[in-house]
Amino acid sequence: MTLVRWNQFRDLMNLQQQMNLQQQLTSSGEDSYGPWAPVVDIFEKGDDLVICAELPGLEQDDVDISIENNTLVLRGERKRKTEFEERDAHRLERTFGVFTRSFTLPKTVDSDRISASYKNGVLELTLPKVEQAKLRKIEIKAA
Repeated sequence: MTLVRWNQFRDLMNLQQQMNLQQQLTSSGEDSYGPWAPVVDIFEKGDDLVICAELPGLEQDDVDISIENNTLVLRGERKRKTEFEERDAHRLERTFGVFTRSFTLPKTVDSDRISASYKNGVLELTLPKVEQAKLRKIEIKAA
């Protein structure tokens, strides 16, 4: 019996190859691209909560932002714009199609004052906090 040293990266690559093969087998036709979701960062900036979403290849009009039942919903579609025939491609890794991301808003967010900006493929949503949720310092008086 031969001992084989375990290589976690080899196993991970094998898994990735199997997943890619499965995606190719289930994908058929122009309109059935694999599902994808934009990556996001969520952080606090001063008195605001900020959500940054990467949306490369999308125009501002390709994205829809709505609030439904205290849930912020990002929707859109990235369409394939090819300058070549798919049969001539050697490798196609970029994903296309419809996406949806949902975020439950905390009670500390003032949903009426949410603003959005879009620049260089990055959508930035600013979610201001309600006045009651902002940090308030209490002064200690000498007795």
